[in-house]
Amino acid sequence: MSALAPAGIAAKVTTAFADVQAKTTDNGQPFLLVPAAALPAVARFVRDDATLRFDAVMDLTGYDALKYPSTPSSDAIVVVYLLFSYQHRHKLTLKVLAPRSECAVPTMSGIWPAAIYFEREVWDLLGVHFSGHPSLRRIMCPEDWVGHALRKDYRYPDDYHGVLHLRDGQHFESSPPRGAVPVAVPPVAAPPGAVPPAGGAA
Repeated sequence: MSALAPAGIAAKVTTAFADVQAKTTDNGQPFLLVPAAALPAVARFVRDDATLRFDAVMDLTGYDALKYPSTPSSDAIVVVYLLFSYQHRHKLTLKVLAPRSECAVPTMSGIWPAAIYFEREVWDLLGVHFSGHPSLRRIMCPEDWVGHALRKDYRYPDDYHGVLHLRDGQHFESSPPRGAVPVAVPPVAAPPGAVPPAGGAA
């Protein structure tokens, strides 16, 4: 069976699920906006339907919508599922909004096992709780890290176990870490025979 065009995939899913919306990004990329509560049913449908067969999650990522006015809700973390069908060779993008106040989405690890690791990364960096995940713990940051570093309102700690965080515009020379000794860097000598720039010393 041949691949379906994005419009055909969207029509099939939105016919089966009235609360799923077909949308496009600002640069024209199609996706389906899925309510969090409907995600498990939608995921099983697109995986098991004979004409769809989205049997692989190529990526599961997310972003903070705080600074993206075009997002339906700017007070949410957007979880993005990039799906692929090995049988039909077509693709599908699903997006789910996880409001900051209740930042939770059902786990997809029982439908696409690779989601176990993707969801850990999104939890670690963006703070989305994946309900039902078998081992939701950090995978990028240390276990004792506080907060979720890719949220737009995140403020990095002043230091982590004695390692200072240098703010924008700070440099080692002007704000050295505690106990560090700045090292003078000698000037680089010009090669023999080099012509000095105009106005420079001979």
